[in-house]
Amino acid sequence: MAMMISADMCTACGDCEPVCPTAAIVPKKGVYFIKADVCTECDGEHDLPQCLNVCTADAITPVDA
Repeated sequence: MAMMISADMCTACGDCEPVCPTAAIVPKKGVYFIKADVCTECDGEHDLPQCLNVCTADAITPVDA
């Protein structure tokens, strides 16, 4: 699985990019995007996806949600 950022909700603050251990989060067209083929939901690194912890806009969800 992977995480997804809702472009409509993303404020482009950039807080999520540096906490991603796989560098799956990148800027795209003024907001941030998670590369699904790179995102591991921080499995093996942390108990929960770190991007969820820092996103104050609640713009990040699991892909299957």
